[in-house]
Amino acid sequence: MNKRSFLFTLLTAAGLLGAAGQTLAQQAALKPHVAILATGGTIASRGANSLALTDYGLSSGLKPVGVEALVAAVPEIEKFATITGEQVFNVGSSKLGIDNWLTLARRTNEILAAGDVDGVVITHGTDTLEETAYFLNLVVKSAKPVVLVGSMRPSTGMSADGPLNLANAVALAASPQARDKGVTVAMNDTISGAFGVTKTNATNVATFRTLDGGDLGYMQNAVPYFVAQPLKRHTVRSEFDVSALKTLPRVDINYTTLGSDGAIVDAIAALGARGIVNAGVGHANMPNTTFESLKAARQKGLAVVVASRVPSGMVTPVGQFAQEGFVSSMMHTPQKARILLMLALTRTTDPREIQRIFDEY
Repeated sequence: MNKRSFLFTLLTAAGLLGAAGQTLAQQAALKPHVAILATGGTIASRGANSLALTDYGLSSGLKPVGVEALVAAVPEIEKFATITGEQVFNVGSSKLGIDNWLTLARRTNEILAAGDVDGVVITHGTDTLEETAYFLNLVVKSAKPVVLVGSMRPSTGMSADGPLNLANAVALAASPQARDKGVTVAMNDTISGAFGVTKTNATNVATFRTLDGGDLGYMQNAVPYFVAQPLKRHTVRSEFDVSALKTLPRVDINYTTLGSDGAIVDAIAALGARGIVNAGVGHANMPNTTFESLKAARQKGLAVVVASRVPSGMVTPVGQFAQEGFVSSMMHTPQKARILLMLALTRTTDPREIQRIFDEY
């Protein structure tokens, strides 16, 4: 992988400016050190013109910008921290794979383990931003701030939201108040926890919301104001470790609709998946044929988590499901239940232990 690393700091002038340069260097040394890890996405994309707000990226024929240009376009962030930047990869988030997650997690942990880094900002596409945030929330091994940020409009778009989002993200990562809050998402002046945040609108800049429980806080004039504390296990209190993993167990999602049968569940089992998340209707309800296929999958040794396609609410254990060894997703959306089940399967196949994990995380 071709990685590019660079340092944006006033220290480059220290050797040329004499006493004045030394003063600048001392001032820079007093600022927090925030590392920006760029991964691609809309925030790094360019459209054909200022009104091309949904047609951009590769479809525009324009290559995405690298981390140097991304950071240089928002010089205000140097008010909050000494900035280092690294292009981990440059991929639209709809195209990411498990290998990208593992690479990003390991690099994030390496950087956070360095004594001179106070926080990390990860620029990311919005399509799967909530999934990457939750994955990192479970595998990052540091109490230092980790902030994911993106944009709904490309860098060339009229009223692009990326620059302010990036400034807020850096200010948040540089703030001591953001320590031990788990992985957060800084978008549209809100501070969201990785556990509950989800994308709720395909194109609107106010898309990221926490439907149950509310956001952790808000950014005002690049200052974080926290109003809540995450209570679920995360980061340094997590039992999951991906440092030696080459991949994660395969887990697929079955989406339930009126009249659907168990054929897709059967296919998932035949493909060699180790787990299935069933996105049911209402409180994880499903047609009888789907239920029977899930029972058969469970008897073959697959882990089964029953979730809901409804975007808000809790799926608590139900007797019939529990009797079959199904795990209830609690407050996890199907896509986040998949992440937690993949990680849970690296430690156990016992449905009682997996239910304990879903209760605690």
